Amino acid sequence: MTQKSDARREDLKARLVSAARARIQSSGLGGLRARDITADAGCALGALYTVFADLDDLVLHVNSGTLAELGAVLRTAAAGALGPEETLKALARAYLAFASENRMLWAALFEHRMAPGVPVPEWHLAEHAVLIQYLVEPLALLGAPSQNEDLLPRARAIFSAVHGIVAISLEARFIGLAPPVLERELLNFVDVLVSGLKSRH
Repeated sequence: MTQKSDARREDLKARLVSAARARIQSSGLGGLRARDITADAGCALGALYTVFADLDDLVLHVNSGTLAELGAVLRTAAAGALGPEETLKALARAYLAFASENRMLWAALFEHRMAPGVPVPEWHLAEHAVLIQYLVEPLALLGAPSQNEDLLPRARAIFSAVHGIVAISLEARFIGLAPPVLERELLNFVDVLVSGLKSRH
């Protein structure tokens, strides 16, 4: 493949990802159609399949960009915090803010499903580690078990708890928290969590 054709392919790929991202931002995953995306990107329907295996592959690349943005937000939050307790609070606050400001893109990270029998690619599974990696160090500093095999399940459990509070509340489920109290109660939950970890160690 020549340098010029490589550049055209990358341009097409970027336009399709941008168009799919805009569609997800405005309407979510539910009504996402290849025909609409290619029209927005200014290319033929068949062009999508020259750079992506299928629509699922395109969504994975949109989600990849969302994870990179979320990772940058969490990294900044962790870097600006003093001590493990404040780090966990900063991460929870940043996660809530990102989810609130990017509702549809954030939801797409968890709503998207591959076709039956098709596994999520390893490269994309590895990218999801950003949701966990910033929790490990503050947990270790709080006296959690020092072996990675023990810290990672705990980090995953804590992420799941925080994510659950955020997701249920932003989806306005009947047991969710209203926006005026959501951040306050999320940080109270982190306080309770930290107190429990300290009392055990």
